[in-house]
Amino acid sequence: MNFTRRLLLLLGLCLAALPAAAQTPESIKARGKIVIGVMIDVPPYGILNAKNEPDGYDVELAKILADRLGVKAELVPVTGPNRIPYLLTGKVDMLVAVLGIIPERAKLVAFSNPYAGFAQFLYGKKELKVAGPADLVGLTIGVPRANTTDIALSKVAPKGATILRFDDDSAVRQALLSGQVDLTGMSQNGLADMEKLGGKDKFDRKFDLFVQVQGIAMRKDQTELLAWTNAQIAELLASGKLNEMNRRWVGVDLPELKMPNF
Repeated sequence: MNFTRRLLLLLGLCLAALPAAAQTPESIKARGKIVIGVMIDVPPYGILNAKNEPDGYDVELAKILADRLGVKAELVPVTGPNRIPYLLTGKVDMLVAVLGIIPERAKLVAFSNPYAGFAQFLYGKKELKVAGPADLVGLTIGVPRANTTDIALSKVAPKGATILRFDDDSAVRQALLSGQVDLTGMSQNGLADMEKLGGKDKFDRKFDLFVQVQGIAMRKDQTELLAWTNAQIAELLASGKLNEMNRRWVGVDLPELKMPNF
């Protein structure tokens, strides 16, 4: 089953009400809050801090957007599989949730201009010689279900390679550490977390799958909110605020952020 069909199936299973009416910045201001879906298990973009509260790059950006609207930020934790269904069924107003801008998702949601980005690569046992897709035959690779790594790997994995899909990044990391899989999809951001867990001497980086840019997702009828959000991203990029956040949370400067051509 392809990515879009999986998302539509998930949407059908969780559809409890018709999508909320299109929301504008003015209607959100009148309500006094904006409901934003965020990840809490994808460091450094989404984490739980020492107070057990959502934190990270995406969470900080979500709060900045709420502050610029002059409203309260209501943060709703989401997972890789349920984040788009949450948006389409009106459970959240927007997603600031480590969403790579890819064609399959763009069929379902409206994406803002990119606000962050990073490389995705395969990562695994040091003794494995993996220079490209052909070397994956006979190996088991763990990925978060329905995310961009899953999609990219599914396109290049040869017959004889096994892809195991998990519900979130934490489960994928544990599968690698426990030996359940030989390799996982990884980013530069997740690499530091893996090394803290004791993987530095056991695992290394293999080949790159792609460079992902992330966007804020809204429903396709939220055109005024999309235009407002793009204006905020442009200002935050021009002022250097987003680069400062990226250096603080990720440890490096932002890469060049280009909207993909589909």
